[in-house]
Amino acid sequence: MSQSVLHSEENSLNLISQPEGSQNLTAGGLDPNRFDWQEVWYPVAYIEDLDKSQLTRFTLLERDLVLWWDNNENTWRAFEDQCPHRLAPLSEGRINEDGWIECPYHGWAFSGTGKCEVIPQQKAGGKAEVSQRACATSLPTTVRQGLLFVYPGKPENAPQTKVPVVDVLEEDADGWVCLNTFRDIPYDALTLMENVLDSSHIPYTHHRTVGNRANVSAVELEVVESGKWGFKGIWEEGPRKGTLGRQDTTFIAPGLMWHDLTSKQFGRTLTVVYATPIRKGECRLFARFPFKLSSKLPGIFLKLTPRWYSHIGQNSVLEDDQIFLHYQERYLEKRGGSANFNKAFYLPTTADSFVSQLRSWVNQYSAESFPGDSLAPPLPKEVLLDRYHSHTKHCASCSTALKNLQRLRLGLAVVTALIWGLLPLVMLIQGEVSPITVAISSVATLLGGGIWFGLGKFERRFYEGKEVPPRNLPERKR
Repeated sequence: MSQSVLHSEENSLNLISQPEGSQNLTAGGLDPNRFDWQEVWYPVAYIEDLDKSQLTRFTLLERDLVLWWDNNENTWRAFEDQCPHRLAPLSEGRINEDGWIECPYHGWAFSGTGKCEVIPQQKAGGKAEVSQRACATSLPTTVRQGLLFVYPGKPENAPQTKVPVVDVLEEDADGWVCLNTFRDIPYDALTLMENVLDSSHIPYTHHRTVGNRANVSAVELEVVESGKWGFKGIWEEGPRKGTLGRQDTTFIAPGLMWHDLTSKQFGRTLTVVYATPIRKGECRLFARFPFKLSSKLPGIFLKLTPRWYSHIGQNSVLEDDQIFLHYQERYLEKRGGSANFNKAFYLPTTADSFVSQLRSWVNQYSAESFPGDSLAPPLPKEVLLDRYHSHTKHCASCSTALKNLQRLRLGLAVVTALIWGLLPLVMLIQGEVSPITVAISSVATLLGGGIWFGLGKFERRFYEGKEVPPRNLPERKR
C-alpha cells in the first residue's frame, strides 16, 4: 500500500465479498448481553508487509494461523496452521508449483478453500483426499484499507459482520497522507485500548517524543453515545490547552479506536489504533496516522520519508509506555481485573471518562478476551524493549533497510581495511611514502572507522529500544 489511504487493491482481493447492506450483524455475536471475541474481523498484517511467495505465521486469539497468497484465485488466505494428517505446521512448508500450500512433513497439498488436492503416499485410484477430515481449516479473509483481516468465528457470520474500518476514510477518501506502523506488544489488547483512549497521559508519558509537560491542562471528556458496538466521546477543548480545537474519539469494540482532530493550523489529523489479540498478555498493534494537512509542503515531506525511518521514531514512542503498562495490567489482575476496576483504580476526574467507559463495557458485556486465563510472570526489561522480534523481522521496509545497512557497514569495513593495509605495501614498493599520502590514508581510515561505528549504533535501533525513556532524561539547563 502506498502512503495514501485509498481503496487500492481491496476489491479484487476480497475472499469475503460484502455488498452494501449485507453487513447487518454486530461484531461480538448475536447475544445482546455478551461480547464474543471470536465473532470479529481482526487485522493481522499490512498488505505491503506480506510476501506473496512466502508463508507467514500469525497467532490470533491463541490460534496459530498461516497466511498465504492463493495465486489461482488472486486472494489472500488464512489457514489454521496444522496439517490434518499429523498436525505439522503448514507454515514450515511451501507454496508448490500448482499454487497450493504444501505440508513440509509428507507433502499433502491444499488449494485455497482448504480442500486436499494431493496425498502422495496413497496408491493410484485412492480417494482419501475427498474426506472432510483431509481438509485444512480455512478462515474467512478480506482486505480493507490496506490491511488483511481474518475472521476466527463462525464462517457463515463473516459476510454479515462489519469489518472495523475507519469510516472517515471511507466517506472522505481524497487527499489523505498516511503513516503506518505496527508492533507486537507485551500486554493485552484491552490494556492497549485503555492506554490509547486516554489522551491525558501524552504530555507526561511522551514528554520529548510527541508530548510536552508544559501542555498539561484539565481534560474534560464526555461520552455521548455507547452500546455493545463501543462508544463515542468528545473533548471539547482538545489537546495543547485548546490550541488545536475539539477532539472526537470513537471506540469500535473490541479493538479499534481513533481520535479525530481538525485545526486551522495543521488541518485534519487522525490517530488510529487497532489492537489484535494474540494471546493473554500479548497483542499486535497497528497504528495509523492519516493527515489532511492545510499546507501541501509537509505532506510532500511525509511522503518522501522512508517508511523504515518513520518506524524507528514510532517504536521509540511506543516504548515510552511499554514497560509500565506491562506491569500495570498485572497489578490490576491481582486486584480483581476489570470486574473490580472501580476499586482498583482511583478515577476522580473526567480525564478518565473513556477509561471508565471501556472497563464498564467489558463488565456489561462479559467481554474479557481470555476469561479464566492468568498473565505470565513479568518479562525482563531487555525483552520488553526488543524491536527485532516484535517489529523489524516482520516489517518489509525495516528488514530490507537493516540488510542494506549491514551490507553498507561490511563494504565500508572492507574499503577502510584496504586503504590502511595498502599503505605498508606502497612503502615496501616505493621505499618511502610522502607525508601527504600517510595523512590522507590516516584520515580516510579514521573517517571510515568513525562512520562504521556510527552506523553500528544506528543499526542497534532496529534491534532494541533505549532503556531510559526521553521523559526521564535530565532537563537541560537554561
